[in-house]
Amino acid sequence: MTAPGADQPPPPPQPLPLSVDRTSPVPLYFQLAQQLEAAVEQGRLAPGTLLGNEIELAARLGLSRPTVRQAIQSLVDKGLMVRRRGVGTQVVHSQVRRPLELSSLYEDLEAAGQRPATKVLRTTMEPATAEIAAALGVAEGTEVHVVERLRYAHDEPMALLRNHLPPDLLALTAQELESTGLYRMMRASGITLHSARQSVGARAATVGEGRALDEEPGAPLLTMERTTYDDTGRAVEFGSHVYRASRYKFDFQLLVR
Repeated sequence: MTAPGADQPPPPPQPLPLSVDRTSPVPLYFQLAQQLEAAVEQGRLAPGTLLGNEIELAARLGLSRPTVRQAIQSLVDKGLMVRRRGVGTQVVHSQVRRPLELSSLYEDLEAAGQRPATKVLRTTMEPATAEIAAALGVAEGTEVHVVERLRYAHDEPMALLRNHLPPDLLALTAQELESTGLYRMMRASGITLHSARQSVGARAATVGEGRALDEEPGAPLLTMERTTYDDTGRAVEFGSHVYRASRYKFDFQLLVR
């Protein structure tokens, strides 16, 4: 005899609490698109989730079908959803928004609820090139610590991180680097992070980068180089990172002087 509730299908997911304000000057499709995008970023619409029938969604919100279609299409254009023939509209992934602050990618992903994970590819000592030596304020050829990691969010590769650190700055183990962020390790060692110089750019992925990041060779990547200083003005790391442009964006706040 089957126990009560055994082998029963799970209850259907509850519909998202969506609403629109018709008195607002913000277009109705944009209001809906913002709510759906927030649900994706917050994990309430997980990757693989089917969005549901556009007609039913339009009827529930009292919107026209073209308005709902426009909202969904804007998320398809952003790469957050995809339309599959015979299946419907499906959530693909959330795009990480990172503020330009002196924080680590690990901390930003953790704060956004993105379940960060790290695979250490390399941790070793090697002679500093002229570029690295100038960034860290050491003589060219000085042995510096090199750390290369692959950073994940929701089990999906997001970024390739390469960091150079001055010798004898702090002890680094692969186990620690896979369990927490580099900046958190620095702070725990008594290093006070004070400021940084950073540049952001873009380029095409190499074959190796595409393989590691699950992108095609030549796919667009965001690049970031950062030299970080402690409260004494000493350079404590030089980072050279690449991010999947399809999954990642930097947020800027601009102020009038």
